[in-house]
This record gives sequence, structure tokens and C-alpha cells, in this order.
Amino acid sequence: MGELAIITLILVLTAAVMIFFVLTGQIRAPRLISHCTFQGLISCLRFPTLSKVGSIQITESSALPDLRVLNCRVQPTRQMEDNSVFDAFTVQIAGAIRAPGDMHYTTLQISITDVTDGAHDAKPVHSAVKQWQLQDSPVFCYSTDLGKTPKQVTTLLDWTTVAQLQLDWLLFPHKGKRNLQFSTSILSRRNGEQLACATCTFSYDNPEFGYMELQEKNQRVKTLAVALAFAVSAADGKLYDCEVELIKGWARDNFDSTQVSYKARRKLERALNKTIAFFRDGNQLDTYTICKEIVEIAPLVERYDILDLCLHVAQANGLAAAEEIDLLKNLAAWLEVDTNRFRDMVERILPVGMHEVKDEEVILGVSSDMSKEKTRHQLNKEYNKWNSRVTNSDPEVQNQADQMLNLIAKARREYIG
Repeated sequence: MGELAIITLILVLTAAVMIFFVLTGQIRAPRLISHCTFQGLISCLRFPTLSKVGSIQITESSALPDLRVLNCRVQPTRQMEDNSVFDAFTVQIAGAIRAPGDMHYTTLQISITDVTDGAHDAKPVHSAVKQWQLQDSPVFCYSTDLGKTPKQVTTLLDWTTVAQLQLDWLLFPHKGKRNLQFSTSILSRRNGEQLACATCTFSYDNPEFGYMELQEKNQRVKTLAVALAFAVSAADGKLYDCEVELIKGWARDNFDSTQVSYKARRKLERALNKTIAFFRDGNQLDTYTICKEIVEIAPLVERYDILDLCLHVAQANGLAAAEEIDLLKNLAAWLEVDTNRFRDMVERILPVGMHEVKDEEVILGVSSDMSKEKTRHQLNKEYNKWNSRVTNSDPEVQNQADQMLNLIAKARREYIG
């Protein structure tokens, strides 16, 4: 038998075997799709987030979706980058992308919405990274260049990873089990026209407080701050107009009422007026309990801001009453701030000349329960500080230094003898 005959026989037998396996279901016949398979495009995609990534575990779907349209899905993954392991959402797409023509430049865009409470109350996921924020808002919007589609209609035959979104990029609205809707769009890089879009919903249990809870806590802290400020103002049994206006101004600025509706601003004004009426009727608040709540929900820096407000309230009418100083001293202790820093704030905002009664503990940092040696050390430190200021070019600083030196001399006689 000639060489050509042998080759022909082998080809015929091979074809017969393949047909047999296909007919018996042991080999799946290939699907014939008239469009480009997108393999060339995928090989040149540029994904910044995929660099130096470790193994990705993805459970393949048992069945592919409708390839006539674009589809997306999301799976949780764990990645390794620069010897660090982090959690991420892997976003994959499959199906058709229809461009205006062959070799059309495209971009990928992904946004995430929390739809746990329904579409009517959907809230966007925010970005902790400025790079993935939508224009001037905190809303998350991932975008990257996809390169060129080889054909006018390009079809991805299988699930293809297009992005891996690190969880530490994302700020979710709420804590707990959430339903997240991922919207994946393919856009024309030329004019931003949407060429294809797909959405999918993914369940995720968020272990951290969401930005809505943090915002609510922030508003609560500000509300409690206003309450303490009014308590300081009313400590001497009076609410001076200058003190009230200062607190109102702080509330308007910190509740950001200029960015909300007229109705919300009116609600704030009514709340402030009710609080004023409450104190003018001689009522009092449990300031200790308020401070304890603030300590539980507010970081230290915010507690200093609250003390700063209260000190300025005591300063507003030019004279800090003894009752106001006593309350301020208690607030500093209950808010668990550093004693020396509190005294520095008092020195800056409430110079000694404004004190109706000179409280050596607040002004000088000495008290009757300190040892004589410790008291002497503290008074010497204060003396050196203020003695260096008696020649200051500012007359107000000179005057304050003179008053402080007189107070230090009095404290020496009282506490040391």
C-alpha cells in the first residue's frame, strides 16, 4: 500500500472515531459561533489590579449564560500581593460586546450598589481610595482600559476575569448581611457610549460598621456636644445671647445644614430652640452620662473638639464663672482627655484674667492631694514658663504673665508654706 493510501486511511479512521465519541456523548461537539472568540483581545487586556497576584480560586459555573448578551458574575477570592494577603471580589464577564466597528477601543467600568432594602432604597458603595471615586463624590467607580475589540461583535465564550476589587477599597453603607448589585459596563473610549452592560447580585456579610452607621454616630456625637455646650452656658444660671449664638453657629456649621433641604434646616432650628427653652426653664442634663456615651462612640480627637467648643462658650461673655470652670474640669475628666493638654487649652482660650475664681488645679495643675515635692516641681515649671514672658512685646501676654506669677506666688504660700 502506498504512503498516500496509508495517510488517507488514518484520517478516515480518526474521523470515524471522533464521530462515534460525539454521537455517544463522550466528547462535546464544539459550538460554532460566527463572531470572534475574543481570545486575542483578552491576551492584551491591561488590569492594574492583577499584578503580583497569587492563586485565585474560582468555582466554574456548570452552565454558561446567554452569550448573545453581556453577563457578569462575582466571586470572593483571596489574593497575595507583596507578601500580604487580602480579600477581594473577582468580577468576571461572558457574552457579546457590540462595538461601532472592528478594532474599537473600549474601557471597563464597575459600580456597586447595596440593594438589600430594595431598589427604592438602594445606596451606593463608597470608595476608600480616591483613585476609584466617581468625580468629586465618594461613590465607588472602578475603571480601566480594555484595549481594542477585534471585531464589531466580540463574544467571550467562557467566564473571563476582568477585575479584582480589594475589599479594603470599599466602604459599605451598613454592617451585616448585604445584597450587593454589581453593574459592569463596557464603554467606548472614544465618546463614553455604553456598548454593553450587565448586572448581578452578590451576597456579602460585612463585618465592619457601614458609612451610614458611622454617619449616624457622628450626628449623635454632635448632638451630645451641643447639649454639653448649653450645659456649660447654663452652669451659672444664665444663658447669655452671645453664648447661645456661638452654639447655634457651631451646630449649623457642623450639621452641614447648608447642604440639606430647607425642611432639614428648619428642623435643626426647632431643635435648638427647644434646647434653649429647656435650659432657660432651669432644667439640667446628666452631663456625666452624656460624656460616657461620647467616650464610647467618639474618637479622642472629637472629644477635644467638644471641649474646645465648651471652652469658647465659657469665654463668649468675657468672664468664666466659677460654676462653668467646675463643670469644664469635670467634662475633661469624664471625656478622658489628657490633663495637661486640657490645661493648655484653658490657657489659650480662657486666660487667667477671665476666671471669676482662680482655680489653681485648672490653671496651675496643682491640688491639695499632691506631695509638697511634686507641687514645688510643678510650680517651678509654671514659674519658668511665665517668667520668660514678662518681657514679651505683646502687652496682653505681659499682663497674663504678671497675673500668673502672682497666682504662682500665692500657690507657693498655700501649698508649700
